[in-house]
Parts: sequence; structure tokens; C-alpha cells
Amino acid sequence: MEFFTEYGVFLAKTVTIVIAILFVIAAGASAAIKNKKPESKEMLVEKLNNKFEDSKELLEELMLEKDELKALRKGQKKKEKEEKKSHSTEVKPRVFVLDFDGDIKASAVEGLRESVSAVLQMADPSRDEVVVKLESPGGMVHSYGLAAAQLDRIKKKGIKLTACVDKVAASGGYMMACVADKIVASPFAIMGSIGVVAQIPNFSKLLKKNDIDYEILTAGKYKRTLTMFGENTEQGRQKFQSDLEDTHELFKSYVSERRPSVDIENVATGDIWFGTKALDVSLVDELKTSDEYIIDACQNADVFSVEFKDKKSLIDKMGIAVSSGIENAVSKVLSELNVSRSFK
Repeated sequence: MEFFTEYGVFLAKTVTIVIAILFVIAAGASAAIKNKKPESKEMLVEKLNNKFEDSKELLEELMLEKDELKALRKGQKKKEKEEKKSHSTEVKPRVFVLDFDGDIKASAVEGLRESVSAVLQMADPSRDEVVVKLESPGGMVHSYGLAAAQLDRIKKKGIKLTACVDKVAASGGYMMACVADKIVASPFAIMGSIGVVAQIPNFSKLLKKNDIDYEILTAGKYKRTLTMFGENTEQGRQKFQSDLEDTHELFKSYVSERRPSVDIENVATGDIWFGTKALDVSLVDELKTSDEYIIDACQNADVFSVEFKDKKSLIDKMGIAVSSGIENAVSKVLSELNVSRSFK
């Protein structure tokens, strides 16, 4: 029993030293990361036809008997040869799949603009299509205005654009979706919310209660309409409300221009519609998941997913490795100490 106690103490000391060394390395890596120049992005391209075909073949190998599988493969090879002969000069259309997962600042616009720029260099307006898998509850007007403008670049080139929404494309998210020639949504996807909202807390009463003065100096009658710390005036509120109304009118006009079949006054109330109801009011064109749409596209076209991600430098990888090492070391010492205690 004394041996196990001493062993536990020795182990704790050893692991503590190791953790201390790892922390020093991590601190050095963190400092290097802060001082390093921003890394460029790398483009990731995957042919989705191959991905789905590989999954299908794996299932066939697991589920079919040997003779059945052999006959199936033989038939597939014969069919492929016949298709090559009959379509030797035919150029298949291509579908480029982009992803946009939006937060309140539309941060994903950086990757989207890179993807759009790359695709526009390859896509042929006469036969190709761009599909955007779009998910966003909306956010800042100017940020989503830029994101929608990136999709407008595709339309200006005359390339077919389809927006697929599986979960939500509301407010700024719908501003992006309405750019597309076709909007495809799952039955319970949240669509719409064509409205504008602003919420500002005011702490002026709290400051007065604690005898704290707050001053705000401006040049320009409407440089600051509402403030968080000063007393808000009725004139300021009216101007702020007027700005919201102007933004709402711009939003309504934007949707109307791109989806003339929509009764804008009926839907631009800030309300939302689930997929099936959104179809009734022409906010979407078809009910289908993005998976269904993309797999269907694979039947007649070469389908590629295109994505830009930040390159991970050696320092980034070191930081991840060190963090992981520290986490594993801490977990191990805690488990070992628990084991040593159980022997006491």
C-alpha cells in the first residue's frame, strides 16, 4: 500500500513537470501566432459524384452475395462502355456547390467571395449551375448586403443560381436566397422575416441614480439619434424609426425586384413561414432537401463542392498539438491520481 502511495506522488510530480513544460511551449506558440502574418486561404474541391458512388459501392459490397456483386459489377462496366461510346463528344454540365453558414456578422462572406470568384472563372453560362447551401437567421444589414451582392455576381454572368435551404434563411438570409433563380427549401425550413429590427438598452436612469454624469458631443443634427447612456429624445426616436422604415423599404424593393411573383405587402411584415407555407406565398419554388437536389443533379451532371478555408500553418498545427497534449496529460494525471487513491 505504501508503494502505491509513493508511486502516486511520484507520478503526480512527473506529470506536473511535463505539463509545466507544455505550458511554456504553448505560450511560445501563442506568442508566435499573434505576431505571424495572416495565412492565405486554400481551396478544397471534391467531386460529389465520386463520393456518392463510393458510398453506394460500399453498401453493395456489404449487402450483396458474391455472385450478385460480380454480376452487378459486370453489368456496370458494360453500361459504362456503352455510355462512353454514345457520349464520346458530349460535354456534361457542371454543378458547383457552395456553402454559406451565416452568423449575425455574415462572417462566412469572406469564404463565399473567394468561392464565387473561383467558380466564375470556370462556369459556362450555357450549361453550368451554381448551388448555394444557405443557412442563416440574418444579421447586420450591410454585412448581408455584401453577401447578397456576391451572389448577384453569379446572376450577372448569366449562370443559373439555386439556393437550397434546409433549416433557416430569414431576414438577411432570405435577402441572399431571393437572389437565386430558384429557391429550394425543406418542408420545415424557416423562410421570410422580411423586416428590420434594432434593440438598444438605455442606462441613463441607472447613471442618474448613482450621480454619474454622461456627456455626448456631436457635430451634425442626426449624428447620434439614440444612445445607451444619455437621455433619448422623441426627435431622436422618430429619426431612428424613420431610418428603420427606410431600410425596410429597401429590403422590400430588393425582394420584389428578384421575386416579382411575391405579394410583398402581404409577406413583408417581419413574420416567418415554414417551407410548406412559404411555397404557398411564393417565397420558395420547391420543397426538397439540399441532399435530394444535389443527388438528383449527380444523375446528369458533374457536381463539385467548392470551399475556401484558412490554411493551417506549422505554428497553428503546433498550437493544436500542444493544446491536445496538455488536455490529455491533465486527463491522465487525474485518472492516475484517482487510481492511486483507490489503493489507499
